[in-house]
Amino acid sequence: MSEPAPTPSARTPIAHQASPAAAPLRGAVRVPGDKSISHRAIMMGALAEGTTTIEGLLEGADVMATIRAMRQLGATVTQGDGPGMWRVVGWGRQGPQEPADVLDMGNAGTGARLLAGLLAPWPLTAFLTGDGSLRKRPMKRVTAPLGRMGVGFATRAGDRLPMAIQGTVKGRPITYRLPVASAQVKSALMLAGLNCQGETVVIEPSPTRDHTENMLRHFGVPVSVEDTERGRTIRLTGPATLRAVHINVPGDPSSAAFPLVAALLVPGSDVRIENVGLNPLRTGLLTTLREMGADLQLEDVRDGAGEAMGTLHARHSALKAVDVPAERAPSMIDEYPILAMACAMAAGTSRLRGLEELRVKESDRLAATLALLQGNGVKAWVEGDDLFIEGSGGDPVPGGGVVATHMDHRLAMSAVVMGLASQKGLEVDDLSFVDTSFPGFLQLLGQLQQTPVGGKP
Repeated sequence: MSEPAPTPSARTPIAHQASPAAAPLRGAVRVPGDKSISHRAIMMGALAEGTTTIEGLLEGADVMATIRAMRQLGATVTQGDGPGMWRVVGWGRQGPQEPADVLDMGNAGTGARLLAGLLAPWPLTAFLTGDGSLRKRPMKRVTAPLGRMGVGFATRAGDRLPMAIQGTVKGRPITYRLPVASAQVKSALMLAGLNCQGETVVIEPSPTRDHTENMLRHFGVPVSVEDTERGRTIRLTGPATLRAVHINVPGDPSSAAFPLVAALLVPGSDVRIENVGLNPLRTGLLTTLREMGADLQLEDVRDGAGEAMGTLHARHSALKAVDVPAERAPSMIDEYPILAMACAMAAGTSRLRGLEELRVKESDRLAATLALLQGNGVKAWVEGDDLFIEGSGGDPVPGGGVVATHMDHRLAMSAVVMGLASQKGLEVDDLSFVDTSFPGFLQLLGQLQQTPVGGKP
């Protein structure tokens, strides 16, 4: 009898020796589809009436967990004829069915928090869990406002998974001002508001990624956004019906950040990354790298289903230190670890401000990023929620350390990029979680190093 397939929570650690680059990075590549948009495309396709078609979907472990959950809830989700091509037949106004088993979201923090909002306004009971990393992450920022809408939750100590969700058919629309800017919390409340009678209002202290607003409009749901003295105010009125559409998912800018920064750091590199999402609320890293003196151009910019996309063209650059304001954090919250690698080779001391949100990501990313830097010969320190990094002035960083990734895919990929730009290379303890967002990451870096120098980039 064959062994059962491993669950998303049962990965085998994969250690990796991140060696210095053997050659410049050159060529044109594409990165996997945007993870944030992919999660939303599958969920809203499930909520919609009719058949939604998707191209460019990220087929990483996180999105696969969302697909499994939507199937358990009654949607028909099938793969199309090629990579990234999917079809979703939604349950529409009849609502999701009560799942017969636990919904295991693996490492998908976005999927788990959005799912809590999606299930909230329906009369069912569901049990939600995840892998060891996700079970450490607090859920109160979502369960507290959803509780005000009439939803019942039972969690482990510290408001952590596993979690029971007792939905309600009599959901109350609320007006809620986010204490901390969070696209996940905002999106969970908007998904819950779709089946509540009346107007749901979310006020965010600073703008966060607006993929949910854009996609709801694409599915035919009116959403208004207004900047006021209290902050950015988002309104929608329920109950609302979503109508099936076609979705073209752009490449994930958070994934593009890794080959992009690698190209800036490895001498002689010249890289184009095609079909990347350029939503203005996701481009804080591009703004910051330009401030550092990066040779970085945008090409072939166009619109696709409400989301801007285009080509990033990056060449090796002499970088200078930067002082990143805290208000920029929502537009680049996932890119701070890889930005820290760029700062480690810049001229001068950089200051990355207001990073409290990093403490509750897949790991304590602030502490883990600091350890990655210090363990490989980079002088860095934390004061409050600010990270200071003393750069090498363009010289390769020493390297030589062993990096503990804490099951954090972005930290693992940042370490690999540091290895490319180091003197000695370094060892990464676990790359198994990279597939949650970037299947084929190492292969793509290898492809870029094999492009002949002098060939067309």
